[in-house]
Amino acid sequence: MLRKLIFASLFGAVLCAVEPTHAPILVELFTSEGCSSCPPADLVLEQLDPQVIVLSEHVDYWNQLGWKDPFSSHAFTLRQEAYTRQLKADGPYTPEMIVDGAAEFNGSDTVRALQELRKAAKQPKATIRMTPGSAGLQVQVSDSPHAGNVYLAIADNAAVSQVAAGENHGKRLHHVAIVRSIRKLGTVKKGGEFSQSVAAPGPGQRAIVFVQESDIGPVYGAAVWTP
Repeated sequence: MLRKLIFASLFGAVLCAVEPTHAPILVELFTSEGCSSCPPADLVLEQLDPQVIVLSEHVDYWNQLGWKDPFSSHAFTLRQEAYTRQLKADGPYTPEMIVDGAAEFNGSDTVRALQELRKAAKQPKATIRMTPGSAGLQVQVSDSPHAGNVYLAIADNAAVSQVAAGENHGKRLHHVAIVRSIRKLGTVKKGGEFSQSVAAPGPGQRAIVFVQESDIGPVYGAAVWTP
């Protein structure tokens, strides 16, 4: 509880830079239930949600060390490896936090997280809207500061695991915004517009749309929709 209060105090110092709620800043956390260093970073991500738009991406390279993370996917490992090359990091590791596709650091580092949120809040963002209708969600993107790909991520709002083996044996872990899939919808030109209808997420899920340079570059805007 004290840890949460300390973080809330630190986070309060930067609220003026990331307001309003659901600010169009994308925070990705590469994590694993098999890693003993990850639960503190999971807590940081939980505290950031819903002040910014968060994605919890569970990698699979810890699965052979005693506990198979039920939320893990090799697709997220590949995405993290691509970030490693793009950002010239030493190598994939957990917990790794990435802000707007442009800065990477240890996901437990709350001070660094707030610093990067301040920087990201000053950058121009695309306008992204998701409007529910009879055919699902209508995704609309406009005023993108750069050309980029438009992606859709579907994530579970929250989940709890009782870990029975591995480094977190005996711990009850809580996660938010657990990504189940990420797919490319199309592309948008600088200053251009994009529109497409997509299926709405199911109960207990959220949809996140973001504009990203190339396959794994800087993120130029994001939005989240929850039923």
